[in-house]
Amino acid sequence: MRSKSMATPDIQTFVDRVHETGYCLIPDVIPEANCQSLHAHLISVGEKLRREEIYASQQVSAVKGLLGVDQSVAEYLADERVLAILGQLLGDNLRISFCSLLTNEPGKERTDMHADWPFNQNNACHIPTPYPDLLMHTTALLMVSPFTKENGGTIVVPGSHQRTTNPTDKHAGIDSLAAQPDEQRITGPAGSLLLMDSRLWHAAPENRSSEPRVCVAIRYAPWWLNLEPLDPKSELRRQWVEERGLKENDQSRIPREAYARLPEKAKPLLRHWVES
Repeated sequence: MRSKSMATPDIQTFVDRVHETGYCLIPDVIPEANCQSLHAHLISVGEKLRREEIYASQQVSAVKGLLGVDQSVAEYLADERVLAILGQLLGDNLRISFCSLLTNEPGKERTDMHADWPFNQNNACHIPTPYPDLLMHTTALLMVSPFTKENGGTIVVPGSHQRTTNPTDKHAGIDSLAAQPDEQRITGPAGSLLLMDSRLWHAAPENRSSEPRVCVAIRYAPWWLNLEPLDPKSELRRQWVEERGLKENDQSRIPREAYARLPEKAKPLLRHWVES
């Protein structure tokens, strides 16, 4: 156990920052010595698999359901500090709702300002506006690349998690591509983890560097949040999404042999996604 990292005042500082601003940046989740080799490995994973999951128009490539095909980041998803912070924010019995490898390619342009599931109004299953002031879901970006001004460190709007709507609400009259007057860009070294209240307004900016910006997006949910709409094999997804011809995020189930390779500390976060 890392006594300094796990000290109660440090954890409380991170928790308070999420409540106040909607996000915090947790350093050294990936040890510095591991960042370079992990970066090279995930670039290879992305090149091998991203043809199936690519948003060509946005120049963002993705590998959804990453842990089903590669377990190299699994130990970091159950980092002790991260789980201690999430325990105070969301309570006991946490679950991972998504895990995706995201690569912002060189030349990528800025994408829409939005809030994440279940607050994105473009999803079939979403919480309608106006939102209650309650933290229900978190979004984490594990920074395998450093986040810089050049390569597109995530843009956030501090405090926007306390607003009752977001730019995905067509009735709100917000230009999702316009710069917000109070937006800020997150920068930091590789190995850090950006933890956000999923209500927080954020966007992926342009990548003006010559290198891809690599991160792993993980979402953490409390025990009571219904994740069945995300499961392609779920009857509720068929009923609420497919039969209505709507769009929704999805998370592939993890093959049993891949689940067996996960670190023991990560398994409780993912048991609900194991193939039956």
